[in-house]
Amino acid sequence: MTRTPRGLTVLLLCTALAFAGPAGAAIARSSVSFTQMEQQFMCVACHEALNVAQSQESFSERAYLRQLIAQGLSGRQIKTQFVAAYGPAVLSSPPASGFNLTIYILPPAIVVIGAVSLAIALPRWRRRTRAAAGGGDRPGGSSALSADDARRLDEDLARHA
Repeated sequence: MTRTPRGLTVLLLCTALAFAGPAGAAIARSSVSFTQMEQQFMCVACHEALNVAQSQESFSERAYLRQLIAQGLSGRQIKTQFVAAYGPAVLSSPPASGFNLTIYILPPAIVVIGAVSLAIALPRWRRRTRAAAGGGDRPGGSSALSADDARRLDEDLARHA
């Protein structure tokens, strides 16, 4: 194995940084990462998440995303640029405004309504069950056995004992 002289390594590193120029510096300054932003977009051609899509359009969108990150734009600015270029269908989650707001409000509202309904209905069901078990719902209103039923019960118990 040959060893590269230290001076040559520094020279190669400086050359690489010089060729990277402003684009490399902008990527280093940018507060957003490519993978972080890629997960927030969809491929408009195949309707898959951009981070897994393999269509030609997805390659084009990724190149555009890299270009915007290289310009040093923030995440919000990048989203705005993407929506302007590809339309709102490019977003992986719809914006929380207008009719789309129902997507964010409706599921929790359904859970709350269901919990309140159960909180009201369960005690009523339990009272009805207890009342039925106690014999309060019988047509005669009494829970005592008739003399004939008591005699048959005693005979059955004596036979099986």
